[in-house]
Amino acid sequence: MKKLLVVFAGLMLILALSACGQKSQADVVKALNEKLTELKGYKADAKMTLKMGSEPQVYDVEVWHKDPDYYRVNLKNEKKDQSQMILRNKEGVFVLTPALNKSFRFQSEWPKNSSQAYLYESLVKDIIDDKSASFKATDKHYVFETKTRYQNNKMLPYQEITINKKDLAPISVKVMDPDKNTLVTVEFSNVKFNATFEKDAFDMKKNMTGAQLEVPVMAEVKDEGFSVKYPALELEGVSLTEEKEIETENGKRFVLTYDGKKSYTLIQEKAEVVQTTLAPTNVIGNPVDLGFTVGAMTANTVSWTYEGVEYTLASQELSPEEMIEVARSVQVAPIK
Repeated sequence: MKKLLVVFAGLMLILALSACGQKSQADVVKALNEKLTELKGYKADAKMTLKMGSEPQVYDVEVWHKDPDYYRVNLKNEKKDQSQMILRNKEGVFVLTPALNKSFRFQSEWPKNSSQAYLYESLVKDIIDDKSASFKATDKHYVFETKTRYQNNKMLPYQEITINKKDLAPISVKVMDPDKNTLVTVEFSNVKFNATFEKDAFDMKKNMTGAQLEVPVMAEVKDEGFSVKYPALELEGVSLTEEKEIETENGKRFVLTYDGKKSYTLIQEKAEVVQTTLAPTNVIGNPVDLGFTVGAMTANTVSWTYEGVEYTLASQELSPEEMIEVARSVQVAPIK
């Protein structure tokens, strides 16, 4: 009996010592906050997979951040003409589309005004801000499930963030719908904290020129395969009431009108390639992440370019969240 008591006491001591070595959720959140406070910048590569359309789309993402407010996010997918770059420097926020030789400048709070699955400091902020976040520790990782701060967080309300125990670097992010189905996955690699940057690393003109060495400006956007796409999202009491086809100097323009409890218009036409480099187009609004591309959102419109087609969604009655949800659903296979 005495031997059993000694063995039991020894096991309890081992368990107690083991428990002492485990960090609590509060400990990890505090460490992440301290890491962010001390961080002067970083570089990271990631693979982003979207499962929002008829088939998954994969993007390579290169992220640069220099404290406090300089950003460079380079998004490239298999179709090179879909490559885009989001840039933030002292002059504003820019969205560059090198294949079309187009750039837009926003006076925007991006990326502070929404969750960003590929930005480390955004993920840490989501973890810190969500007091009801769940937490678990594995052998090598800390795993948090938090709410998101997306403008359309009804569609993507949750995310699972995995952090490396060793250096608190991001490992992966899974962004989920209300039923906890994963629609966006970001897998990080080559995360380098406190990276150094050249003086002009965040210069707009330099980045546009550099991007066009990888993705040359297209001579023109081909009309081949241009067919009308329809939103897959069905809003209650709203239906397609009119579809117009208009001939323009650049080809066909399609205008879809939806009416009912709320009304909106969706315009589609071949995108134009800018043949000479112009100053960025100023936009009163914000860049908006549609998943498959980055668009521009103003008070009553969302506009974006995808596969050589320019889309404009306009409404006086849809909420910003509804406009984003409708826009996101347009990229699926055409339905009618």
